[in-house]
Order: sequence, then C-alpha cells, then structure tokens
Amino acid sequence: MEDNQLPSQTNDQNRIQPINIEEEMKSAYIDYSMSVIVGRALPDVRDGFKPVHRRVLYAMNELGNSYNKPYKKSARIVGEVLGKYHPHGDKSVYDTMVRMAQEWSMRYTLVDGQGNFGSQDGDGPAAMRYTEVRMHRMAEAMLDDIEKDTVDFQLNFDDSLKEPTVLPTRIPQLLINGSTGIAVGMATNILPHNLTEVIDGCFAYIQNRSITAEEMCNIIKAPDFPTGGIIWGMEGVKQGLMTGRGRVVLRGRVHVETKPSGRETLIITEVPYQVNRDALCDKIGQLVVAKTIEGIAHVNNESNKKEGTRIVVDLKRDAVANIVINQLYKFTELQTSFGINNVALVKGKPKTLGVREMVAEFVDFRHEVVVRRTQFELREAEKKAHILEGYMIALDHLDEVIALIRNSTTPDIAREGLMTNFGMTEIQAKAVLELRLQRLTGMEIDKIREEHAAIMRLIADLKELLANEGRRFEVITKELEEVKARFGDERKTEITYLADEVNVLDFIEEEDVVITISHLGYIKRTSASEYRQQRRGGRGALGGKTRDEDYIEHLFVASTHHTMLFFTEKGRCYWMKVYEIPEGEKNSKGRAIQNLMQIPPDDKIRTILDIQNLGDKDFVSQHYIILCTKRGIIKKTSLEDFSRPRTSGVNAITIVEGDELLYAKLTDGNCEIMMAVKSGRAIRFPEEKVRPTGRGAIGVAGIEVDDETDEVIGMICVNKEDQSKTVLVVSGKGFGKRTPIDEYRITNRGGKGVKTISVTDKTGPLVGILEVTEKEDLMITCKSGLTIRTAIGDIREAGRATQGVKLIRLDDGDEIAAITKLDEHEEEKVVENAEEGITTGDGVDTVINENSAQEENGSLEDENGTEETNNDTL
Repeated sequence: MEDNQLPSQTNDQNRIQPINIEEEMKSAYIDYSMSVIVGRALPDVRDGFKPVHRRVLYAMNELGNSYNKPYKKSARIVGEVLGKYHPHGDKSVYDTMVRMAQEWSMRYTLVDGQGNFGSQDGDGPAAMRYTEVRMHRMAEAMLDDIEKDTVDFQLNFDDSLKEPTVLPTRIPQLLINGSTGIAVGMATNILPHNLTEVIDGCFAYIQNRSITAEEMCNIIKAPDFPTGGIIWGMEGVKQGLMTGRGRVVLRGRVHVETKPSGRETLIITEVPYQVNRDALCDKIGQLVVAKTIEGIAHVNNESNKKEGTRIVVDLKRDAVANIVINQLYKFTELQTSFGINNVALVKGKPKTLGVREMVAEFVDFRHEVVVRRTQFELREAEKKAHILEGYMIALDHLDEVIALIRNSTTPDIAREGLMTNFGMTEIQAKAVLELRLQRLTGMEIDKIREEHAAIMRLIADLKELLANEGRRFEVITKELEEVKARFGDERKTEITYLADEVNVLDFIEEEDVVITISHLGYIKRTSASEYRQQRRGGRGALGGKTRDEDYIEHLFVASTHHTMLFFTEKGRCYWMKVYEIPEGEKNSKGRAIQNLMQIPPDDKIRTILDIQNLGDKDFVSQHYIILCTKRGIIKKTSLEDFSRPRTSGVNAITIVEGDELLYAKLTDGNCEIMMAVKSGRAIRFPEEKVRPTGRGAIGVAGIEVDDETDEVIGMICVNKEDQSKTVLVVSGKGFGKRTPIDEYRITNRGGKGVKTISVTDKTGPLVGILEVTEKEDLMITCKSGLTIRTAIGDIREAGRATQGVKLIRLDDGDEIAAITKLDEHEEEKVVENAEEGITTGDGVDTVINENSAQEENGSLEDENGTEETNNDTL
C-alpha cells in the first residue's frame, strides 16, 4: 500500500464489481418486461382479470360494499385500493372502476355506479369525490368462497396484508367481458362474448373433454358486443375463435324511415363497439362538406339514456338511401374492424388461446376451486366433529367431568385431568371447559348427538365428492346453470354471413310468395296463402295500401329460393334474391325499391324474371332472355350474359330515344313469340327469327306499331311442343277471354299481326296477354289496389276477334293495372257467413265472394264480323 492511499478507499475499490453493460441491460429489461406482462397488462386466463381489476373488487368485498348495501363514495374505494394493494396513481384505479360500471364498455357490468360515469359520446365521468359505487351481483359471484381457501394469497406491496393471486370466480369473465392490454413486445385484445353461449360451451366441454375447436365454435358463435351492431362476415371471426387470432368486421345498425313529406331519413340505432357517437356525427359532417358523401342534408345525434342510441341522418330528396348507407359504412366508423388476439397468462406465462382452450382453462380452474373448497369444508367439518365427539365423551361421563372440574384449582389442571382421565385431546378438553351450562339440559344433549350424526354424514359426502370426479363436474355444472339462470341473456350483436361463406338458402324456408311492385316503386313480398280464390266477377281483395296517385303495377309469384332479375325501362338489369325482398302484409305499402338496389331516380322497374338457379351452368348456357320494347323492338340474349350479378347492374339493351323496355321472357331457344299492342293486334313468329346478340345491342323489329298512341302491352313465349296452353288477353275495363294459340297464324317478325280482341269503349284498350293452362289461377290487380284471384279454367274460350267476358267488376274510374298467373291451382275457399263478405270503406282487407253476382251482357264478335249476344257466363 502506498503511503498516501487511505484504507477506506481500498475497501471501496474492492466492493466494485465490473459487469458487462449489455448483459445487465438484457437482464434489467427482461425483469421489467415480465413485471409489465404479469403485473399490469395481461389478464389471468382463470378469472380474466388484471391485478388492478382484481384488487378493486377484492377491496370492495373487504369493505362490505355489496350489491344490497348502501353505495360508498368512489374516493373511499380508490383510497382503500391504493393504500392496501395497488401502489400506483389514483387515476388508474378510478378509470378501472368507472369502466367496470359503464354498460357500453362492459358486456356485463361488475360495478353498480351512482352518478355521472360518462357517456358513449365521449363525455368523461365526474370526479371520484362525486360518484358512488357498490358491487354488482355478478361481481359477488366472482368472490364467492374466497374465504374457503379456494385460491392462493400473496403479500401486498409492503408485506403488511395479503391479497388473492386470482379470484375464485364462477363467471367465465375473460370470455364474456374480454380484455385489452399492451405489454412489452406483446399485446392482447380479447373481445366480449355472450354469457349464455359461453356457459353452453362449458357444458359441452364438461360432457366431452375431447371436443374440437370447430365444434366449440358452433356453440360460442361469435363475439357479442355491449353496443350491439352487426358482425359482417364470419370467416375472420371463426379463425379467431379457433386459433386466437382473427378479425371481426362490425357494422352499426341503420334503418330507413320515410317522413310524411316523402323524404327519407336514416336512423342509426346501434353504433360499433367503442365508437364515439359525437365523433361519428362530426366525421359524417366533414365528409358531406368535402363532398365525399353526397345526398345528406343534415345529421344530428338525438341519443339519450332513456331511448339509447339514435343518430338521425336526413337525406336530400333525390338521394338513394341504400347508396348513402354503403358510403357511411365505407368512409366512417359505422363499419369498424377489430383484431382478435387472445393472449392471456396461463400458469404465469403469456399464451395465445382459442376459445376452446379458454373454456378448458376456466373449467379446469373451477374444478380446482371445487376441490379446494371441498377440502376446506372437510377440514372444518372434521374439526367440528372432533369437538362434538369431545362433548359426547363429556356427556357420557357427565358427573365425573363436573366433579373433576370442580376439584381442579386452575383451568390448566382441569384440562390436563380431562385429557388424562377421559382420553380427550387438548382441543376437545378446551371445548368442554368452554361449554355453556345450558347445553347440559336434556334437549341440548339430544341436539348435540343429532348435530354429530349430521356432521358425520357431511364428512362422508365430502370424502365421496373428493373421490368422485364425475360428481365434482356435476357440482360445477349445477353452479354454472345457476349463473346462466341469474345472468344469462340474449345476444345483442347480430351475425351476418357473407354470400361466399354459407349457403343462405339453407336457412330460408322455401315457399311461394306474391311479389308486388307499385307504380311509384314500392316493393314487398307476401305469402301466396294470404290471397284467397274468388269466382270470376267478384269484388276483389285489397292487394296493397298505396297513395292516391300510386297503384300496384307488377304482381307475380316466385319461390323464396329463386333469383329475381329486374329490368328497368332504360334497359338496365339488376339482381336480387327473393328472400331479400322485404316481407310485408298484403295491405302494406312495401319498401322503396331504390333503397334495395342502386337504381337511378329517373329510372324505374318495368319487368321482372324469376330464375330458379343462376349457378347451374347447364341451365344458364341453354336458355335465353327475350326483351321487347314499347315501340315493338325485340332482342334475344343468352342468359349466361346475365349470370354474374353486379350491385350497380348491367346494360341489357340499348334503348333509342322515345322508346322503353317493356317485357323480358326466359326461353329455351325452342319457343314461339307472340307480341300484342294496345289497339288489339297480336303477332306470332318462331324464336329462331331473332338471332342472339350481346347485351349492348339494340334489337330488331318484332311488331309494327301504327302511331304514337299505340304501343306494345305484352309478350309471351310458348314452347312449340306445348299444345296445352291458350292465349289469355285482358282489357283495361275488366274483359278477358282465352283463345287457342293455333288461331294465330305464324308470320315473319315485324308485321302488323292479327286481331286478338275487339277493342271498344266498353272493354277499354288491351292491357295484358298471358299463356295459360286450365290448372292455373289468374291474379288481377287494379290501380286502386284491389286484387282478385280466380281459376283460369272458369274463363271460357272464345274466338280471336271477340271482346270476351267480364272478369272483375271495377269502380268508376278504376282500371286493371297488372295481371299474372299462379302455377298452383288451389281449391276454392268459400266465405261461409255474410259478415265475412262485408267490405268496409276504410280499406279493411275483406273478400266478397259473389257467386250470384249479376253479370253484364256483352257482345261477342266472331272472325267473320257477325255479332252474337250472350250472357257472358262461363
């Protein structure tokens, strides 16, 4: 040692340990990471809580702040948690407690709050000194049996108290409320689910421990958010449920309301999870100002606590509601996606879990809790039995025991005497010495013996429970059934499968429906059974409530499994499944068709085709669509050109100025075409006279139209080999007849044709032509909305040039708007009493069946021009 070096300096240098800074940083960072992962950011797979949630509920339980006790100030609870268990900022504790009380944040709230706890519009909660809280019933179910040594305890931050490492929850909290957290190098995002579905999944796992992930997904179908909404597509959801990683697309719920003025309004009643309603309204306003979304006049958030979410979006008069809704989904948070990342702590280590694994971990934890609770209860029962056995020894030697106690100078001597003379243990001797004299009465002695017998039965039962795993799972199942009965509810979030994910037709009952479209473009479908059959000449039934200027223009029958092709007067084609058409009662108005398809406001539906299966390649390649226009143009295009639906529609025919598309028919290439005009002429020519062309072609001449007042009113296509059909024509004032097809000679297309009905002021112009058989029914719809259904077999055949017979009695000024046929002929339904035959003046949907109705006389003109008077009877 040098002379100038002090001894203390030498000792300091000896204590300095040189270390590698890289290794030290690795070690320190790993320690920090694990502290964040385990102690802050990730939930435990067993009770689904992070430490702060667990500490809040445990502190409330220790304070006796239960659901049936008075509220306590939030500041009191926060102080309890901070001072005893959670040495961090008060904001983290209060924010946690607030979130557990918000019904839009938690699928099942755990804290019952009183006061201002914020809102879904982004408003913050009041300060903790103003709000009050107590535990929710469900939270108490998570703390049941915590005093029975069901879970491990650990020392708190200053080793002065003990806190639970996990709660002995009966609720599968991790799945039903989910969890979100960002740790170091990992994160978690577990979405909430429906309690009923999760418990059903637990039942399935208990019954079959080898259940597959896919089978579990059939029970726990998808996340269930507290704010409702619509899950759009299940592919990413199913992947997340099975593997723990996936994606959920969530949409808000929107419906369309029509104001008395006729303008439409979008009403948003549910927004996606964690979406701020005010921020959504602001975003919509910004998009309108930027002209990204056009068609919106005004947006207002009318939400309140009583009625819930209600955001009103007023549309401009020319806006198409369906287009605006799709734009809102595309450009705003009305459609939001959530990533599924199910990371939780399993035995202290982070692990990615599918739903099956999460259910399995919870059930296994419940099994552990039941075992530990049973063991605790067994220990307590055995302690009780041990003391009771000491009582019984004393009772059997009561006089000796009393004498020994009286002769003992101290309690210790008495205790030793009991242990020595009567073979009692120290615990039994102490209990006997503390026994109250009143328990030595005869009745109390009997109670002690009965209590001992009961406790022995309990001990035997608890031992049998510990030895029998099947019974333990029965206990778990019973407790879960109680939870389901107390807290289970229906799903709030609707599940929607995309077209390529599932065959939607499997969920749709196949039935025939009547589809009606009004002149102003309102569409609906109604079960065909709602229309009762009547005799020819009946008064009719109301087919749909319409405005004064509106009337039913199209009426036809189709199966719910079919696809409808809608052709507009400007030559566009749109697609829609029949089951997608809104259902309505027979006298309802229906839904504006512009809200269902992207049809321009200046266009309208003119004709509809019913296609059984657009996916059948053989069927599609062997069929054609024949189109005709009001000016007599006809066009033939392969059905294959229309087999690929587009939401924006496709061009079906090029329409020249002054013309409109009128009708479309499906053919197999081996048909004869008949076209009829309003003046009463019809033409018949073979289909091969019209060669197939592409969708964009104009077409060729089908029938000659004399002047501007005349126009084509219909077209039929009859298979050449089918001789059973006749031609049915109907005039505007309710006259009609059937004529054999052979009476119409075959000509080339483009000619004038021959007379098909004698048009007079009495009959009105020709309005419809159909190919029919006697086994079909005819449905006639008037502009007033009245509808009559009658058997075609009741309409007799007549010559080509006659005026026909009266099919329906019309009110003054009323006219026939549409005719269609029903493929199935039903038995006549006769009204049995007079009251059913009354039609009220307020539009009540009542049918009058007038079998004895007086029929108007008419005149029939044969082809030679001679007139023949008849009674128009069938």
